Amino acid sequence: MKKFLAVVSVISALLLSGCSQVGSAASLGSTKISQATVQGSVDAILAARKGIDTSAMQLETGETLNRGQLRFHLLTQLLREVGKELKITVTKAEIDTRRQSIITQVGGETSLPKALVGAGIAPNDLDQYIEAITLSDKITQVITASGVAQAQVSAEIQKLVVAKANELGVKVNPRYGKWDPVSADVVASDPASPAVTPATK
Repeated sequence: MKKFLAVVSVISALLLSGCSQVGSAASLGSTKISQATVQGSVDAILAARKGIDTSAMQLETGETLNRGQLRFHLLTQLLREVGKELKITVTKAEIDTRRQSIITQVGGETSLPKALVGAGIAPNDLDQYIEAITLSDKITQVITASGVAQAQVSAEIQKLVVAKANELGVKVNPRYGKWDPVSADVVASDPASPAVTPATK
């Protein structure tokens, strides 16, 4: 899971501001990510936190959580588009196998809810998360096979995703923030807003 969070930080440079479609959180070309989709992830994460001791966790809340979930959905879609160009797909069998591996790594089914809360992943988005990291791994393999040095792989992935975002056109509803070309991310409209707001209990 830590690897995926690192990938997110590497290729968050993809989201352009301005999205006029009513009910749309963002769009990538003709693909729309609805506000309902993002809110569904947020609601599932908040529901999953109930009954779990989160006192030692740094968890996103409010607008920061909304931006984080929109970023997750956009990133997955962008990885899918890059995968199409490279003729890379992820099968349900691969997702199922990796899901079982993750469950084993975190200590079993009973430990999975806490692990997902700590990672900021909605339970209903786990398969999408697995799809995203598997796509990232396969893209990495293609790049490595082409002779790119390991130290440059992350930068090459970023180039591919940014190029795909520019090709298709990405728009983000301003309610989720704005595009910051300096940090290459969707950031709060108020520059004084914290990057991460600790969860209140």
